[in-house]
Amino acid sequence: MRATATFTVKAFVPTELKSEPEVSTGLPVGVATMEKSYEGEVVGRSATLFTAAFDQATGVGTYVAMKSFEGSLHGREGAFNFVHSATTSGGDRTAEFFTVVPSSGTGELAGITGAGGMAVDADGTHRIWFDYTLG
Repeated sequence: MRATATFTVKAFVPTELKSEPEVSTGLPVGVATMEKSYEGEVVGRSATLFTAAFDQATGVGTYVAMKSFEGSLHGREGAFNFVHSATTSGGDRTAEFFTVVPSSGTGELAGITGAGGMAVDADGTHRIWFDYTLG
């Protein structure tokens, strides 16, 4: 099944977490926490650990985001984890990865497996979709 939604970022909070040992590279590495809200066939919220090597000025870099979602897909209530990542060279998105974490589902979403994706429309609307099965 495919569930689609729009989402908004409710909070993006950079942390002081640094890798040890510190390694100097051409792009700074940072960690932040995020909270998102979802509306559509996906309804709920997520908490995210967001790690990126990114240059804010040029929009170049790569991120990896581990999310814990609670809410519903097509009206089925529960929670699960998913991970996504992408690379950008300033105006595009490549090397995208998106998967539901196996064995992470609870409630009516227990046994969820699948993948998905994200896109940002020209007007700034953020979209997400899950292609999933319940086992």
